[in-house]
Amino acid sequence: MINSALDKISIVDYLESIGFKSFGLDGERIFKVYSETERELESIYGGVGIRNISHIGVLELKGADSIDYLHRITTNDLKNLAKEQIAKTIFTTEKGRVIDLVMLVNFEDFQLLLSSNVHKMKVKNWTKKYIVTDEVRVDDAGAKYTILEFLGPQANSFISMLCGDFANSLPINSFKVLNIEEMLFFILKVENYDGTISFITISDFNNGQKIIKYLLEKKSPFNFSFIGEDAYNIYRISQGIPSAPNEINDEYNPHETGLGNYISFTKGCFIGQEVIARLQTYDKVQKQLVGVILDETSELSLPQIIRTDSGEEVGMLTSSCYSPSLKKQIGLAYIKKLFCNPGSELILNLNTNTHTKIIVSELPFTK
Repeated sequence: MINSALDKISIVDYLESIGFKSFGLDGERIFKVYSETERELESIYGGVGIRNISHIGVLELKGADSIDYLHRITTNDLKNLAKEQIAKTIFTTEKGRVIDLVMLVNFEDFQLLLSSNVHKMKVKNWTKKYIVTDEVRVDDAGAKYTILEFLGPQANSFISMLCGDFANSLPINSFKVLNIEEMLFFILKVENYDGTISFITISDFNNGQKIIKYLLEKKSPFNFSFIGEDAYNIYRISQGIPSAPNEINDEYNPHETGLGNYISFTKGCFIGQEVIARLQTYDKVQKQLVGVILDETSELSLPQIIRTDSGEEVGMLTSSCYSPSLKKQIGLAYIKKLFCNPGSELILNLNTNTHTKIIVSELPFTK
């Protein structure tokens, strides 16, 4: 199904050819803004938006032991993952720290492992690290795929325009291959970190271009927009969604990051399992990821140390943005549990001479 030729133009080239402008980040070309950030946010919250996420990490696993191998080295129970099912799991270090949160897509005769863009080499190397006698082959397959994410409350109806009522009947965390209107692609229905449902299409470039053209022609009944990284970053911070490398990195464990739903404590050993289980059993989790509201509204260099009035270091600001709807600077921060109560006032040192007040807030933030 997927054409592996690498000499075709990418989906970024195609989007630029219809009027959008990309910029370079970490060796990839992404779109910060397609139209206007506030308009894109309106589509996420009240309509439907498309994100081009083709730059994320994609590994292709082949071999009879692939799923069993991932079951043994990552946090979630994958052993009975059926054909056309999806599961999220975490790669962790021997010390129980997060390498990345990944999504496993089971095609039965092979699997796709989708990771963050920034940690894709770490995930690739870690995936290969423990293969000894297992029948597992790992290949970098990012260049083969065009990957589009559809999010927002109208996403289900919007996808139904593409594939009929099939979107309603597709179980959550599963996928199917479809061939509609001469477009061949996989459609995934995924439950997200914040409990929302999004759809993802995976195809080769030609079919990805056809999908975009088709939906642009049919979009009129919907509050629709392409979603740039600026708008998505505001949305994910507002929803309290951790992201690599800001929150998802090997400085923190899954409990601190709020990724407990992707850990199985009954399946047996995995890398870092003893440490992670001990933290839960003996209530030793020291920090948690919380929302904060800042007095300062300018762009900040991150991460930034958070202190009490007396100067005690109690946390780290990891993400920050200006919320157009709240008209405030908001952020995500890892803070010691003793200081995590909503309304707690803390200090952010901007430099040696100035500081600003921050207030701990419940997540998600009000839109």
